[in-house]
Amino acid sequence: MARGDQLARQWRIIQILIGSQMGRTAGELAKTLGCHVRTIYRDLEALESGGFPLYTDKTDGKSRWHILDQARRQLPLPLSLTEAMALYFSRDLLKTMEGTIFHQSLSKLIDKLEATLPPQIRQYINNSLEHLHVGTKARRRSANIQPKLELLQEAIAGRRTITMDYFTMSRRSSSLRQVEPYHLWFFDGTFYLIGYCRLRKEVRIFAVDRIRELGLNDEVFQPPENFDPDAWMMDSFGVFRGKPVKVVIEFSPKVAGYIEEQIWHPSQQIDRKDDGRLVLTVKVAGLEEIKHWLLQWGGQARVLEPESLARAIQDEAQAICRVYRSP
Repeated sequence: MARGDQLARQWRIIQILIGSQMGRTAGELAKTLGCHVRTIYRDLEALESGGFPLYTDKTDGKSRWHILDQARRQLPLPLSLTEAMALYFSRDLLKTMEGTIFHQSLSKLIDKLEATLPPQIRQYINNSLEHLHVGTKARRRSANIQPKLELLQEAIAGRRTITMDYFTMSRRSSSLRQVEPYHLWFFDGTFYLIGYCRLRKEVRIFAVDRIRELGLNDEVFQPPENFDPDAWMMDSFGVFRGKPVKVVIEFSPKVAGYIEEQIWHPSQQIDRKDDGRLVLTVKVAGLEEIKHWLLQWGGQARVLEPESLARAIQDEAQAICRVYRSP
């Protein structure tokens, strides 16, 4: 059995017992959690060994499991025990925030939470964390991003325009921009600024770590009412935006299951064929990001439309062949 499944089940047992005044039998816990009663007894034994204050009493001839009242009480912070434990467990998730003010502050918060947990429970969590790891993908280097984030937050809160020297990766050049900042957006390990660019005369998204110089202006602007960054970004396949395009992709039976088990885009429609093939249809804002996504599936994916995307994939495939062609 996967250690993650065992940990999740024990977590649910703690929650159930904390929320139950009458206690629960092992059979009731097994039925609720969909497992064998012997599994529940092993979990209860592990929790007792970990320091959780469990006890049993007899009611109508049945042994009912309880957790002592002291474990139900609020901690010095306005959090329940399981809420504090959940935050403590999330320490690894902070890796994506490294180098920012948020990482520093959240790390300090978790250190304070650690001090409020009973020693035995803290030891149980630490032992569990030895078998639980939160993996993170490659992320942008954010060592110098904190001052920019602070200034951008000040500009957004005060509705003040900013002047920035912004480096555009696709053109490999920088340009001076006057921007009305609307929102900071954290996506896939990177901070972005959404705002109206007066140079391009439209709402744009900027990677904060590509802002080379940043200045706060005295000029105040009026942002649009009820601007929703999630709605504005909804059609994008990732971060970048463009003209909405219908994309239809056929996947082989070999990878169809992987495609079907995830939500890749809010607009997606999936058509499973009798022979195991799968056809995915999405409407995305721009083709560049979905092109890069498709390349990871290699010969297991075929673009049916638009033709321009199919040609772009062919061009990339030919370029790859040239790179790896034997001399």
